[in-house]
Amino acid sequence: MYKNIYLKKGKEDSLKRFHPWVFSGAIAHMDDGIEEGDIVRVITQSGAFIALGHYQIGSIAVRVLSFQDIAIDDDFWKQRLAAALLMRQCAGIADNPENNTFRLVHGEGDNLPGLVIDCYGKTAVMQAHSVGMHVCRNVIALQLVEVMGSRIENVFYKSETTLPFKADLGQENGFIYGGSDDNVAVENGLKFHVDWLKGQKTGFFVDQRENRKLLEHYAKGKTVLNMFCYTGGFSFYAMRGNAKAVHSVDSSAKAMELTNANVELNFPGDKRHQAFCEDAFKFLDAAKDKYDLIILDPPAFAKHRAALHNALKGYTRLNVKAFEKIKSGGILFTFSCSQVVTKDNFRNAVFTAAALAGRNVRILHQLHQPADHPINIYHPEGEYLKGLVLYVE
Repeated sequence: MYKNIYLKKGKEDSLKRFHPWVFSGAIAHMDDGIEEGDIVRVITQSGAFIALGHYQIGSIAVRVLSFQDIAIDDDFWKQRLAAALLMRQCAGIADNPENNTFRLVHGEGDNLPGLVIDCYGKTAVMQAHSVGMHVCRNVIALQLVEVMGSRIENVFYKSETTLPFKADLGQENGFIYGGSDDNVAVENGLKFHVDWLKGQKTGFFVDQRENRKLLEHYAKGKTVLNMFCYTGGFSFYAMRGNAKAVHSVDSSAKAMELTNANVELNFPGDKRHQAFCEDAFKFLDAAKDKYDLIILDPPAFAKHRAALHNALKGYTRLNVKAFEKIKSGGILFTFSCSQVVTKDNFRNAVFTAAALAGRNVRILHQLHQPADHPINIYHPEGEYLKGLVLYVE
């Protein structure tokens, strides 16, 4: 039997709208003996059950698993994972021979808050963002393998940097099912190495798949600059799109190593590509106006609302530099992956940058996260990736 957490008067309103979080300030009191990671029942002041979820110390105190009073058992995990797979099949993302790379579970977007699972060929990389999902990792892995059948042979658990450090779980990354040295996956027919041991996120930025494909369409004959390139995703798409030259820039030597390896996987010996291990702002300062296609895909400038103001200044400054350097008639792909930065925030920052640089700019596309990163309609915070494709006169 799960223990109970009791809400203050009126604090159940967001849960009635199926929002999947209970904030610590909404809690009146709770049963003795509740530990971080436990499954708890959420009770209104009137004594009515309203939700079931994982308890965690912090601002978000409960991440809701169900609005029904049910058992969180093997069948629960199996049903949620099967529903996630079915959605990807309906979207034409799973079971595509040209693409064995996709996100199977996207936290709240798949009604599994605190859990991310990305598939890379025969290996699934699982990441917990809550203590509760960490506690359940082994049972989830077993149900995952059963639901995925022959699609998945290995499960790599990568939560060393995503779990709350105050929980002191001592988690290390590693395989919790199977094991493999084959770290090459395929996205839209292009191969790449996945650094699931030490790489950012789960080892690759799966959320840019469709935007990379769009970039390929614009790359023909262009000199391309891929800033914050990480492992070179946009770069090798640009090369397949017959770009004249591609320059990849990142401050991480490890990222540049993987970028070069990924380019070599797809275009062995191709001299069109050059990699630069440098600070992005310094590189742009020194760059001449030789680029007619620039990609700005920086890491999140704001991870919480208190950093929003400085983040918007950062996006403006970065885009000013790109507008100053890009050739007339150039194309700029510019992104923000900061959850607290809204589409309007980001667009205003980019508009300000265009005005400061004195360039005439038109929007060609407004970009967002792909279908395997779904947004729960009751959880608007899940809409984190936004981007613009701009024509710069």
